[in-house]
Amino acid sequence: MPNPVTPAEIEAAIRNVADFPKPGIQFKDITPVLADARLFAGAIDLLTERFKPGTIDAVVGIDARGFIFAAAAAIKLQAGFVPVRKKGKLPYKTIEQDYALEYGTATVAMHVDALKPGARVLLIDDLLATGGTAAAAAALVKRLQARIVEVSFLIELKFLNGREKLKDYPVRSLVVY
Repeated sequence: MPNPVTPAEIEAAIRNVADFPKPGIQFKDITPVLADARLFAGAIDLLTERFKPGTIDAVVGIDARGFIFAAAAAIKLQAGFVPVRKKGKLPYKTIEQDYALEYGTATVAMHVDALKPGARVLLIDDLLATGGTAAAAAALVKRLQARIVEVSFLIELKFLNGREKLKDYPVRSLVVY
């Protein structure tokens, strides 16, 4: 069996792209992690290491890169996968949650029947920045009376204080900048 992947290895593979999507932004590109089968599998192992199959009922993933990690985590944990999408992207009846952007608001949605009351949920996204999207997704989970066991991220931009919006939940990030 190969050596387990470490968060440091994942961090070393994350590519910084200057001035994307706009000047002044240092974009954290995760595609090199995804392209390396060992790193990708290792990232899923690290995101799920606190749980065993049967301890999580659903893994909720946030549109869009969060889907990649959440779907793989759901398979590993033998749990369901629930997408949180941008408003208007889900085909059935939804509940919606607005959240603040730098200028204006955005809305995320989840199907009304996506989670059963009391379901144990692992919420996953690729990046924790200001925390608005993750907090909105957590609010949807709570409205369906499910219980968030942990909110996990591949990357956290600590200087943006996103954890503050998630202070009611255990939060874990593999790589912190």
